[in-house]
Amino acid sequence: MTTDIHQTLQSTFGYSTFRPHQKEVINGLINGEDAFVLMPTGGGKSLCFQIPALHRPGVAIVVSPLISLMKDQVDALCANGVRAACFNSSLTAEESRQVLARLHGDELDLLYVAPERLLSESFLDRLKQLPLALFAIDEAHCISQWGHDFRPEYVQLGQLRDQFPQVQIIALTATAEKQTRQDILQRLDLQQARCVVAGFDRPNIRYTVMDKQKPFLQLQAFLDNRRDEAGIVYCLSRKRVEEVAQKLAQDGVKAAAYHAGMGAEERKRVQDAFLRDDLQVVVATVAFGMGIDKSNVRFVVHYDLPKNIESYYQETGRAGRDGLPAEALLLFGYGDIAISRGLIEKGGNPEQNRIEIHKLNSMVGFAESTSCRRRVLLGYFGERLEGDCGNCDICLNPPDTYDATEEARKALSCVYRVGQRFGIGHVIDVLRGAKTQRLLDLQHDQLSTYGIGRGQSQDQWSHLLRQLVHLGYLEQDIANFSVLRLTESARPLLRGEAELTLSRPRLKPVAAGKRTRKQIVGLDYDEELFGLLRGRRKRIADRAGVPPFVVFGDASLAEMAAILPTDAKTMLEINGVGEHKLEKYGAEFIEEIQAYLCR
Repeated sequence: MTTDIHQTLQSTFGYSTFRPHQKEVINGLINGEDAFVLMPTGGGKSLCFQIPALHRPGVAIVVSPLISLMKDQVDALCANGVRAACFNSSLTAEESRQVLARLHGDELDLLYVAPERLLSESFLDRLKQLPLALFAIDEAHCISQWGHDFRPEYVQLGQLRDQFPQVQIIALTATAEKQTRQDILQRLDLQQARCVVAGFDRPNIRYTVMDKQKPFLQLQAFLDNRRDEAGIVYCLSRKRVEEVAQKLAQDGVKAAAYHAGMGAEERKRVQDAFLRDDLQVVVATVAFGMGIDKSNVRFVVHYDLPKNIESYYQETGRAGRDGLPAEALLLFGYGDIAISRGLIEKGGNPEQNRIEIHKLNSMVGFAESTSCRRRVLLGYFGERLEGDCGNCDICLNPPDTYDATEEARKALSCVYRVGQRFGIGHVIDVLRGAKTQRLLDLQHDQLSTYGIGRGQSQDQWSHLLRQLVHLGYLEQDIANFSVLRLTESARPLLRGEAELTLSRPRLKPVAAGKRTRKQIVGLDYDEELFGLLRGRRKRIADRAGVPPFVVFGDASLAEMAAILPTDAKTMLEINGVGEHKLEKYGAEFIEEIQAYLCR
């Protein structure tokens, strides 16, 4: 194919310049190299194999773990005039026959398949009869036991090298620390591949962690100023997903639940409604979202603590894929740690349990950090940020600290006086002088520590006791009803030989000036026109039966609202507007802009 890759980038995908590292990966694949690519979500991984697929003879086979991910990417490619399809269990028998006919008729540039379908003997035999451009393995962290989303079916992908030794392989992921990266390279036999690690930083996402107190009220407060924005709320259990979704709906939010226990049709209905902007909020377990290409997700809330930093990073990365401002809110409760640890310890593989406990501890460390969130997050992946980010809760609103020595001694003494046989709740009851029947039956109202903490609220004592656990002055016996026990570190504090400074609980979101989209896009655009263009986009998308972002992303609309293109030539200069989309949609957006200017 003689077309220059820059021409393909412009005419097919509508971009004038490559992002960092894309060009070297694309040229390498076209010239016969393998590649391993680690780029943040929204960093342009897909173009790294989509453009080579258009410049190499044969069809590119793209391995993807989820049907929803395949559908989104195929819809977007078809909207750009690329010959793409998926081959998975969602197709009817007739649809499957049509896809295979296109495959054998040299009518496809890219075919998306699940690993199970790809590795079936019949499908491998079929591929051996065809010219193949390359294999692209998306979400490649799924192949590693160290990866946060390990999938046994991915492990078998290592046989592709043996069965197709002449076909290039590219593995791509947004989340892999050093151990996972090495595992991917070894399992896929990519030791000679070009390795590109583009970094993990998503500067447009603001990271905020709040102490979890009355979480639904905290969620309501967060959503109050975001009623016209799309977002995802992640919960740990299916039951909680349904409860939170129901409460939000009763509160007037266009919200729906999504979890693996729902029927396939209902899950599809919810996902499609979200992609079409008919739903504002999806409340979900981690079953929702991997690879979802919806570019205008403005926030992700973790109602419960994720099990590891990789999951947190990937899930928060679903916000702000278009580069516009986005927010990631984590409600951090210590009870979540006990639940997650308990689930992990039920696993039958001791080595896997050890890995997951290690990752959970790292996640807790991130949540409890009092230094720049982004530096802690990037540091986990081995990336160093030279200065504080200026766009997280710690940078924007440094935590208040206080001398907690006296309160800590009271708490530790109380744990000792109750015999180190009770959990946080009972210790707080004793400190605050409660008159519960259980406390009276145990005669704990006779203890010297009874009532010595009446001046502090239950939430304040809870926060202090949890910090004492984190700092190692107390330990929780998870296997024994989470009773509190003193550690050796508590002795110097109790004896008056040490002092303790703690941070105050953070219960409200950061009260920082909200950055506008303009500041991120770098354009002074007309927000009223932007709204009109969004409305036109929604009508076009509904008519075409595709999600609005497949027509154009918010960043493209913002650029239109700034540059005000009123002819085809100027419209082609907008990022995201290629020749196919110009022909298909351009006239309607030009019409909208002209009508606005003539008012």
